[in-house]
Amino acid sequence: MTFRDASPEDVAEVARLLGRDPAGRFRVVVRRRNGAPVVIENEPHLRDGTPMPTLYWLVDADLHDAVSRLESEGGVHRFEVLVDPDELRRTHEEYAERRRERLVRRDLVAPSGGVGGTRVGVKCLHAHLANYLVGAHDPVGALVAASIELPELDVACDHD
Repeated sequence: MTFRDASPEDVAEVARLLGRDPAGRFRVVVRRRNGAPVVIENEPHLRDGTPMPTLYWLVDADLHDAVSRLESEGGVHRFEVLVDPDELRRTHEEYAERRRERLVRRDLVAPSGGVGGTRVGVKCLHAHLANYLVGAHDPVGALVAASIELPELDVACDHD
């Protein structure tokens, strides 16, 4: 498989949002209506070959801050107990499968785990929201989305 790289403009904007150069290849898969990046899809390995467990990364500063507030208020535990464990397990399995499908370097150790690299439960609400925003079935991401104000978004991701 080949990986679709971000444009030079997107690389510069994501570097600005992260406060550093991205360590791996990515493409923007969700944008605000004004074109600003919201979610990036990471290649499953960084440039140095390190496995990258986070396939979808929330880079929008306002949404990142809103989700961070939820996490600081105990959102990870609160949302984890609200979702069906079997449904959450399926979400992790589907995420891991999408990441496997995007492997370019099959000669390297593959990233493992589900959403945000976890296998069980909830680790990061940011990763769940990013997964939900690309159109994946993610009950935790849906709860996060319902708890914050979302801007109008354009989704350009084929996650299946």
